[in-house]
Amino acid sequence: MTRADGYLLDNQQTEAGRRFEALATLFDPTTFRHLERFGVGPGWRCWEVGAGGTSVVSWLAKKVGPTGKVVATDIDTSWAASVARSPVEVRVHDVGAEEPPGEGFDLVHARLVLVHVPDRERALQSMIKALRPGGRLLVEDADPSLQPLLCPEEYGPEQQLANRLRQGFRSLLAGRGADLAYGRKLPRLLRDAGLRGVEADAYFPVTSPACEALESATVRQIRDQLVTAGLATQEEIDQHLANVATGSMDLATAPMISAWGRKN
Repeated sequence: MTRADGYLLDNQQTEAGRRFEALATLFDPTTFRHLERFGVGPGWRCWEVGAGGTSVVSWLAKKVGPTGKVVATDIDTSWAASVARSPVEVRVHDVGAEEPPGEGFDLVHARLVLVHVPDRERALQSMIKALRPGGRLLVEDADPSLQPLLCPEEYGPEQQLANRLRQGFRSLLAGRGADLAYGRKLPRLLRDAGLRGVEADAYFPVTSPACEALESATVRQIRDQLVTAGLATQEEIDQHLANVATGSMDLATAPMISAWGRKN
């Protein structure tokens, strides 16, 4: 992103912390499974791109230990106070507009970042440039167009309203330049960039308390934009939040596609 106010879900909004917690609950197990497979360990140099919350940074810091390094970057690092100590270095950085914060990294990782970056091609090139020969890249991004519904089973008015508001959210994201079909492109993009051993998988939560927490926090963050754009009324948003709070709705997320490869 070239400026923080261009991001629909920026880190300074009131509900950002709740979103980070829900995203960590939903997706950390998948991320950590891949990183464990790579053998992340003592002495590794890692770049966590668009770090957002602290869970992945903290996990990496424990793995690399005092002889390693974790560079955590974002356009807004207000979240980072609790992790800004050795071996973690926190930097304000725009991956789509600036040179990488160093080279020779053993691992570069970005989760739910590039889909929002206007110059995704430059960002991906920057991340690959930062790797040492043989270094690993792991990019994980959502693909809302692959599964656009909040309620895959739309059987009543509550689910219909939920899916209409999710459609509004997708419209707002697209209006900010997000590529809602980016996740499925990752394997090809990594191969085209010259990485070898490219693989990918996807994780698709269908229902969980974390899905409910994520939806509630997200809608509270974007409610003014939904209303201003004529995509929903305040009353409809209040009704949807009340429906979510009952805990009786099966709320899904877009699939998160994880793609990885090794630099030659």
